[in-house]
Amino acid sequence: MLILTQNMINRVVITGLGIVAPNGVGISDFTKAIKKGESGIQFYQELEDLNFSCCIGGIPPVTEELKQQYFTSLQLRNFNSSGILYGCIAGIDAWKDAGFSVDADSDLDFDSGTIFGTGTSGVEKFREAIYKLDAKKVKRLGSTVVVQTMASGISAYLGGMLGLGNQVTTNSSACSTGTEAILMGFDRIQSGKAKRMLVGSCSDHGPYLWGGFDAMCVMTYKHNDSPEKGSRPMSATASGFVPGSGAGALVLESLESALERGATIYAEVLGGAVSSGGQRDGGTMTAPNSIAVQRCIKEAVKNSGIKASDIDTINGHLTATIKDTVEIENWTTALQRKGTNFPYINSIKSMVGHCLAAAGSIESVATVLQIKEGFIFPNINCEDVHPEISKIIDPEKIPKKAIDKQLSIAIKASFGFGDVNACVIFKKY
Repeated sequence: MLILTQNMINRVVITGLGIVAPNGVGISDFTKAIKKGESGIQFYQELEDLNFSCCIGGIPPVTEELKQQYFTSLQLRNFNSSGILYGCIAGIDAWKDAGFSVDADSDLDFDSGTIFGTGTSGVEKFREAIYKLDAKKVKRLGSTVVVQTMASGISAYLGGMLGLGNQVTTNSSACSTGTEAILMGFDRIQSGKAKRMLVGSCSDHGPYLWGGFDAMCVMTYKHNDSPEKGSRPMSATASGFVPGSGAGALVLESLESALERGATIYAEVLGGAVSSGGQRDGGTMTAPNSIAVQRCIKEAVKNSGIKASDIDTINGHLTATIKDTVEIENWTTALQRKGTNFPYINSIKSMVGHCLAAAGSIESVATVLQIKEGFIFPNINCEDVHPEISKIIDPEKIPKKAIDKQLSIAIKASFGFGDVNACVIFKKY
């Protein structure tokens, strides 16, 4: 077993970011959108035609012209996997942002790898393949069905596009996938097994992924005529989450490597924690075990070498369901902070919806941007803070407009189906 001395533990920093979100593709557009509180939620006729209760959602505005900047004509032939599309765009953008080139003829880089998560990959491609198989047209499936539908398709694409020779893999832990991927990459660099890891997560869009949630009645049906008002975390009038899609990507790098290259450093990753509630003590397949959630937050703080009082802002999971109040209770218990002593808290789901497997990475990119640029993005659609939340924390800690503020430490948490938790802590470098 590898035993690390203090001198062997590498500090880990973020040197590149990439984003494909419903309200902005690319770091510049996304940053402007979240500062202004711009929603990317729209009405989709296709959902109404399929008898969905919730006919609104978040789909990133990716044009055909944009696709051709990242993929060859051969790669785009018979390509029908939106999650992989979003993940590759975000991942390549992050890689370039970190100062690396993208060259199909580059040398293999054994110091760099990727852990890029997803929930369900290539749902539309699967559907297409099933229809062809049912029509006995197996010979017409094409050569890319496997890579577009296998869970590790996203990491396989990125690994080949960037020539990554270290670990190349995909994780999958429901809504906590993206946050977990960051911590997995962090561990690999901290232990000296890699110099750089491209981490993140992606999620497909569309009815074949969102339908199951509509059937569970956890998505809002009250805002089909007012899409931008539909996603309402921490609001008294929240009525369920709005589905979203996209991808977020971060380049993690050892501090030593980043300084050698003279790279831009967005923030430092101090540490974090992952846990499961085991679907015990009130936790179920779809609801969190509060004891495990609180333990995950406490362990993240402990593992990062900080005190709860050091935290300036929280980017919560906060999905606009009945569990928002429970989440706030868990934060106050775990941090032993409430009322006016509570940190600022926000949820970008108010602008992009719940991007499922992509949520943790998209929200982490937003959190890191706040640290780098000195602001706290607003919670839109939360003019009417839930009264049970107002009893626990000062409503002023839930900003309704962007705040210019220098931040030192931010915490991001994700709590997923299956009663799984992930929490990561970022610090200004």
